[in-house]
Order: sequence, then structure tokens, then C-alpha cells
Amino acid sequence: MDPTVRPLRIPPEMAIYAEKHDIFHLVQTLVRNLMVDKPEDPIQYLINFLKRDSIDVPRIILLGPPASGKRTIAKKLCEHTQAIHVTLSDILNDDKNQDKKQKISKDLWSQLIQQRLSKPDCVRRGWLLEAIPMTQEEALCLQEAGITPDHVVMLEAPDVVLIERSSGKRIDPVTGDIYHVTFMWPESEEVAQRLETPRTMMPADLVAKKLQKYHTEAHALKRTYHSCLKIINADQPHVDVFSQVCCSEHLKAVSADENHMGELIKPYLESEQQVPSSIVLRIFTERLSRMDCTTRGWVLHGFPQDVEQAEKLQESNFLPNRVFFLEMTDDIAIERVTLRAVDPVTGEWYHTVYKPAPGPEVQARLWFDPRNSETQLLKRLKEYWSHAVDLQAFYPQAVYINADQDPHTVFESLESRLVG
Repeated sequence: MDPTVRPLRIPPEMAIYAEKHDIFHLVQTLVRNLMVDKPEDPIQYLINFLKRDSIDVPRIILLGPPASGKRTIAKKLCEHTQAIHVTLSDILNDDKNQDKKQKISKDLWSQLIQQRLSKPDCVRRGWLLEAIPMTQEEALCLQEAGITPDHVVMLEAPDVVLIERSSGKRIDPVTGDIYHVTFMWPESEEVAQRLETPRTMMPADLVAKKLQKYHTEAHALKRTYHSCLKIINADQPHVDVFSQVCCSEHLKAVSADENHMGELIKPYLESEQQVPSSIVLRIFTERLSRMDCTTRGWVLHGFPQDVEQAEKLQESNFLPNRVFFLEMTDDIAIERVTLRAVDPVTGEWYHTVYKPAPGPEVQARLWFDPRNSETQLLKRLKEYWSHAVDLQAFYPQAVYINADQDPHTVFESLESRLVG
């Protein structure tokens, strides 16, 4: 080392932080928060800021068209990250002098957001801006004020899906709770009567106008937040919040392992016999005890298959807080399963009715799994129905979902019960 070069000296207040983070990230974080909070005493502010437990708090902007699920997802994110959920209506409610019927100026809008994000709860825990900003002009205004997010999430879905969601939405004027004519209708007759007022409906043409206005600004917002933007399809289930455990797939994965349990169940799977319940329970209790399931929750499907397994699962203290039965007729199940085939070249699945092969060349090489034949499927359906009634009695609080619908509608029905 050159003796003429003096080493970089870090103040004691920064020493603990500097041990864990590179100095560039430290300076970037400090400057950003100085620009947002604009403290009267910058030095003391930085000292107090570095003494906090958490420096890297989330700063998120969540955008999307009407009915894309912004409010639901924002609440879930804030619950998971402990960030403060900030909406424009909350900010306007805090501004006692602001007439809600009068459109606020750009400067006042920016000032109100700065004031809210500079409060101790947002500084300490981070924030999530829902539907803020709405235009590129507002986004640039936030940047000029030093409000820069770490993540920008933009939800997208087909307009036909968004219009269906909005046109069926109903709001309880007493409680403010949101219901849907198809996905989530209240059980109380008193609440249902309150929802039948026409003013709670949003006509499809009005939704279409709002969507058109949003799409006009969306491209500009994408360019503004290009470096930290993530696009999410809001027409798909957001199941990554939970750990999924599929009965058949997990048993296959265990059998592939060269351990005692894998060798134990392999003969049953190879001969297509049912694995004994005692062995299945040991495998699943071990899986549900892992860190991902205990910290994030779990979605267990295909298990339990009978009351004996349900009782043993309950005895092991793995108690579900939601139980769903997906219902459909045997004819629909036969149509869905027996007409499925896979392309051995691409691995893509096709269906004779719902998703035909793109051309004769692909059609000619499709492979139909013999286990999905009508004869084999009828055997599995008979076995399922032989246990279904007893399982339904074992879980009296279970929710029944009509599965003879498109996947999006089925998911919306499931999600509404989970959130509710």
C-alpha cells in the first residue's frame, strides 16, 4: 500500500453499518433520505438514522388499471413487509383544508405526498404507494422531490377480465366491504339488500373509458420506471405467497431420493398401488414442518384422500384454516382429462376442445397418456366419490366451489374466500 495515501476513516456512528454494507450503498441511502425528509439538522438526522434497526426498508409503487386487484395485493404486501400502505384518499383525508371536490394542484399534490412519506412510520418501516403516480407528469414530479422507489410493480390483465370484475363489484355503503355478484356474495340477507342499489354498479362503458385513460399513461410510466419495473399478469393466481404441496408430485419426488423413505414407497408407485396412509402421513408431516411451510403457510392438494388420513393429519396438529372442495360432474372431468395430450418435443400440453394443436405436424406427434383413458379415469372417480361424502362430513366448514368454470373465475372464487 502506498504510504502517502491516507486510509478512509469511517465515523463511529457509521462503523456498524459499514461492516455490513458497501460504502456506496450507504451514501446512496443517506442522500436519498435527506432529499425526502429535508431535516433542519442534517448531521443529527444522519446520526439518528444510522442508529435505527433497519436501514433498507421497502419503497414500492404499485400500479395497475381499475379492477386489477391493486388494493388486495397492496394489503397483502404491506402485511408481509410491514410497510405503510399509502393511498391518495388517505393523503387527502389528512389534508383538512383541501376541498375534495376541487382538483389539487401539482405542487400541493407533491407536497402532501412528501409530508406523508416523511412521517416517522414511513421512514422507519418503508412505504407502498398504491395507484400513485397515475401519470408521467406525476412520476416526474415525485422524482424531482427525491421520492424514488426501489420497486415498481405494474399489474396487467385483459380488458374483458377487468370489465367483468368491475361491473360485478358491489360496495356495502355501511361497512365499506367489497363484494362481487359472481365471486363473493354476502351470506347475510340484510347486507345483500344494501348491495342492490344501482349506484354501486359501474357500467361497462365507464370501465372501458377508465381503462383507455389508464392505457394512455401506462406506456409513459413504464419508460419512467424502466430500471425498477416488474410486470405481473393480474389474470393469474398469485400462489407464490404459499408453499404448494401436491400429494402425487411430492411422493414421486421422495421416491426418486435414494434414502430409506424413497426406497420404501417406490414399489407402491411402480405397481400403481396406494401408498399406506401411515407412510404418507410421515412424509407429509415432515414436508409441512419445513421452514417454508411454517413461515409462509401451505396449500395441500390431493391429500387427505380419506377420513383416516384426515384424522391422522389432525392428530399431528396440522390443521387447515380453509378447506375447499372443487365440484364438477363426471362428464366434465372425462372431457377435460381424456382429451388432453402432450407434445413430446416441446413438452406443451394441448386439449382437443379447449386448446387444439397449432398445426397438423404437432397434432400428429401428440402423446395421450394411457392413465388418462376413460376407463382409468372412471376408476379414479369411483374411488374419489367413495370417500368424498365422509370427508365432507369431517370438514363441515368447508367451502364448495363450482369448478365447471374458466380457471380465472375459479381462482377468483377461491381468493375471495381466502381474503374474506
